[in-house]
Amino acid sequence: MDIDANSLRTACADLGGIMRGARMPGDAAAKLEFSGLRMPLATLGLDLFGRASEPVSGATGDGQLRVTDRGPVPMPWLVQSAAIIPMWMFTEDGRPSPLCPRHALARVLSRWAKRNWKVTVAPALEFYLVDDTGPVMTPAHAQDTGRPLSAAQAGSLAQVDAFAPFFDALFAGAEAMGIALEDLQSGMGPAQFRLKFKPTQAMRAADDLWLAKALIRGTARAQGMAAAFVAKPFDDQPGSGMHLGFWAMASNKANVFDNGLQAGSDLLRQAVAGGVSCLPGAMLAFAPHASSYARYGSDSLAPTGASWGYENRTCALRIPAGDPAERRIEHRTAGSDANPYLALAAVLGGAVAGIEDDLSPPEPIIGSAYDRRVLQVPLDWDSAIERFSVSPRMARIFPPELIEALTAIKRQEQATVAHLSQAETQRALMEAA
Repeated sequence: MDIDANSLRTACADLGGIMRGARMPGDAAAKLEFSGLRMPLATLGLDLFGRASEPVSGATGDGQLRVTDRGPVPMPWLVQSAAIIPMWMFTEDGRPSPLCPRHALARVLSRWAKRNWKVTVAPALEFYLVDDTGPVMTPAHAQDTGRPLSAAQAGSLAQVDAFAPFFDALFAGAEAMGIALEDLQSGMGPAQFRLKFKPTQAMRAADDLWLAKALIRGTARAQGMAAAFVAKPFDDQPGSGMHLGFWAMASNKANVFDNGLQAGSDLLRQAVAGGVSCLPGAMLAFAPHASSYARYGSDSLAPTGASWGYENRTCALRIPAGDPAERRIEHRTAGSDANPYLALAAVLGGAVAGIEDDLSPPEPIIGSAYDRRVLQVPLDWDSAIERFSVSPRMARIFPPELIEALTAIKRQEQATVAHLSQAETQRALMEAA
């Protein structure tokens, strides 16, 4: 593995999705490819503030970071040439670390692979461009005028073009990094945007989301702004989500969710049933912080229950219209602050369990899901942590060590956040979420 860069970064996603690793000279790439990099296993179990939680299973001693099949990726937001090498964690004896979120997703994908199916994912990620230099964070000023935006303009080309230098650099950077973007739209909040990715293999999609957050953050900082992936950065503005559309392709390249009709196949309905049934236990994977739950509310277009429907954006699981060959399930619960590996593992783990168990979903919601009685999900942090820790459905998706560690991390964060101001907590989230 040859890298034409002055320096490189090794990076593994921890349970919060934060990049953990080291900076090394560019000529260290060949060594990394063959011997990896030793790092304490507990590094993957640090909390939002970078502190270790109480000792948990699978987090003692050193592990070995190994290069993933993604290979080196440039870091185009930096002035000097640099590359980042995505890695994942293995134990000393060569087994996948149970605390590594990328391995958690791989474990779920192996269940789809047993049926000779490959999962395709089409993500969309919302975020705000902000000014965080003052005591209170505000939406970024337009780059073309230097003035604050007068109002939110959903779908406005003028708002996109007001930040043309940023988005020109973002799209060029994504191409250099091998991240395939489909389009960009302005959101419902001032300086809020929705970035849509082209459909790709599931693990690649998770990698893309993880790397894209770094690209967006770095590009914004390079241009005097910041990017906020906080699920609800402004109390009076819409929140930001991470929508995960997916379908599965059989060995004959046919979409197993497609039966030629809008309703989709029996397999689609089974996958929906699995997704609905696992939502109460999975909320912590979709909404990992206390502030994440401010995003959910009536008429917010963020789902507040375990519901599904056709072309219904008030539901947690939406079946979009369009070409039957691309019939898919769009999971709309995760916030932009979610770890993409854990969120996708929960989405796809629930769906494949529904297929394995031949589950039947409730009737699809017609009209507003906010006005209907549906299976309830935890809508506060404390309840979500508790449900995740004891859920049999989560135990079927995630290793017990990961469930134990994530629960301990979140309990520790709860104790810390209780003594911080909202501004202090938000600053920590800006750096990590």
